[in-house]
Amino acid sequence: MFERFGDLPLHVLVIHAAVVVLPVAALAAIVFALMPRWRWLLRWPVLALGLGAALTAFVAKQSGEAFVAAVPQLAQLVQEHKDRGTLLLWFSLGFAFVVLLAALVLSGPSALASGRGAKASGNRGLELVVSAAVVVMSLLVIWQTIRTGDSGAKAVWDGRLPS
Repeated sequence: MFERFGDLPLHVLVIHAAVVVLPVAALAAIVFALMPRWRWLLRWPVLALGLGAALTAFVAKQSGEAFVAAVPQLAQLVQEHKDRGTLLLWFSLGFAFVVLLAALVLSGPSALASGRGAKASGNRGLELVVSAAVVVMSLLVIWQTIRTGDSGAKAVWDGRLPS
């Protein structure tokens, strides 16, 4: 299921989505956590991006493992990349969880012009903890996406391009 898309290994296609979706989701989540005024606008897109980011990381990991299974001689070459991808998957799952929690917990103004439907400010302490968790997980996802992509690029391209 995760081996190919047409004639290409699926991993080669999915990683490009992961490299875009994960950081975009993380940056949007940071804005959502730190800008209460924008929460009414960002709540659903951030939730969709957060869940989509975790799904993208999962498919990237599964397709990478299928790729290595199909070409076993790559196993030693991509071991560091595989380890970093595993960590990225766990970070993205944690990120999706805190984004879901933030969508449920963080209050903000209503999108209604009348103000009706505005959420009353909840537990301020809980909101601070959830906001901090969103920021921390977002930064971890960005950092680990860069590290994972870098190790994959080095595994593929190191020594193959002229200096």
